[in-house]
Amino acid sequence: MIVSFLRERLSWIMLVAFLHLFISFVAFIDTSIPLVSVLYILFLSFGFFLVFLFFRYKKETEFYRHLKEREKDLDLSTLPKPDSPFEELVAESLRSQSEHLKQDSHQHMQLLEKEKDDLLAWIHEVKTPLTAMKLMVDRMEDEKKRASLTYEWLRIHLLLDQQLHQKRIPFIEKDLYMEETDLEELIYTEIKTLQSWCIQKGIGFDLQLGVKEVLTDAKWLSFILRQLLTNSVKYSRESEIEISSFLSEGQTVLRVKDHGRGIALRDLPRIFDKGFTSTTDHQDHASTGMGLYLARKAADTLHIHIDVTSTLGTGTTFTLTFPKKNEFVRVMSK
Repeated sequence: MIVSFLRERLSWIMLVAFLHLFISFVAFIDTSIPLVSVLYILFLSFGFFLVFLFFRYKKETEFYRHLKEREKDLDLSTLPKPDSPFEELVAESLRSQSEHLKQDSHQHMQLLEKEKDDLLAWIHEVKTPLTAMKLMVDRMEDEKKRASLTYEWLRIHLLLDQQLHQKRIPFIEKDLYMEETDLEELIYTEIKTLQSWCIQKGIGFDLQLGVKEVLTDAKWLSFILRQLLTNSVKYSRESEIEISSFLSEGQTVLRVKDHGRGIALRDLPRIFDKGFTSTTDHQDHASTGMGLYLARKAADTLHIHIDVTSTLGTGTTFTLTFPKKNEFVRVMSK
């Protein structure tokens, strides 16, 4: 701040220095003027000038120091009180800009909220003909065509569901309802949704649930499992997906293990990144790279830790570690 102040007042300092040198030069060339007396006066004058600079530095930089240390927000209550006309101009400019940004931000939030509501309404409207389409497909006699259409219907259904939850994720905390959730019922419901796809690919499920209930939000846990199971079924062929639950150090652990193609070691740290798709099969245009990202976002809100281990060509294991009940209640009550 000292350097900035001296640079700001450089013209004043140079003017005072020039005047002192000019007076000294005049006293030097004019023998009628006592040079020693003039130099003494200039010395005192320069001392007073230094004291003046010191006090002006303390006074003039206080306002700008507060501005520099101020948090980068639009809260005008933290704005320092101006002490000069120029400082008042700066403060007024900040006030007007803050008000403009607040209004602009409010308008954008309203537009985003309207866009979200319109999209959610559209998704719900699409679900009606989609349900009717499923009933029509189920009545088809040609099993091969029925299986193919059911698979395509399921893809559309899962993409719509993913989009629906993607729009709800920013407001997930307002949508939570914590209760004792029946894991077995929840898992069977998700398996039933993927049943036609699994039959088509020859995939079965092996359930070993040592823990049958867990404290969580059933709807969002269903969404998380849906993304993991969809991922497992998509990249597996004629094998069993093992789903198990057990207690470990007082915490419920739910494990989903498949025997699919696995994930490359270089991809593992990035699979939960938004929009990331496999570098091994990068030409797979059907992948959106959003499923695992949304699953991680939802799990973080529920304080569920997701871990993944995988070996290329062998399979992938997703592990969900739920918080202890007391720990969960303590965190949620903050």
